[in-house]
Amino acid sequence: MQRHTAGTEAPENAALNTLIGACSEAAGAVYQPIAAAPPGQEAVEVNVLPCIQVSLTAATLLDRARAEDDARWPAVVEWERAQAQRTYAGRCAVAQAQEFVEKGDPPGQNGVPLPTVEQAAAMDLVSAGAEVTARWRRDPEEAVALVHELAAGGEFALDEILDEAVDAAVVVGLLALQEARTASDPSTAVELCLGAVPHITLAVALASADLD
Repeated sequence: MQRHTAGTEAPENAALNTLIGACSEAAGAVYQPIAAAPPGQEAVEVNVLPCIQVSLTAATLLDRARAEDDARWPAVVEWERAQAQRTYAGRCAVAQAQEFVEKGDPPGQNGVPLPTVEQAAAMDLVSAGAEVTARWRRDPEEAVALVHELAAGGEFALDEILDEAVDAAVVVGLLALQEARTASDPSTAVELCLGAVPHITLAVALASADLD
């Protein structure tokens, strides 16, 4: 749910925007010595510490922002939890019915057990969020239509689908930043740091989406 009022920005959105700026600043700090070096200088000493610092603090920054979100709008949090319980129960019912239908079928591929009802219900929400994120990259209007389509059956709520889509985009960005910490050279570290920006920008767009 969009937890903000007119003239204010939700802490999580603010943190995401801060992270976008931090990635750009870190990349600039690494490249600055190269830009300032005299023409013809073959070797330039650079420091990838700014990229590493962004990588190390990104997840904590977002976690704190979400905690601040929850503390600022407790009534909304309570409503979202109640709504999530209802939709989760709906997905469990569907998964249970499917399990009953497939009871006589063989186990999963290579003998891997099929997911439990609870696992299937959780996985369905993750899949819905990932699908919306992927669709948004191609066409935001199609993604909004998909959110409404998924929510129409009552097994998902509009807000929880968007929240899951935001998480999907954020995770990809955080993974890119994590890779920057172990990059073999400064250029790769900078590329990974900047590579996280489109994913975090996508998360901002999803978090701010108007579904009306």
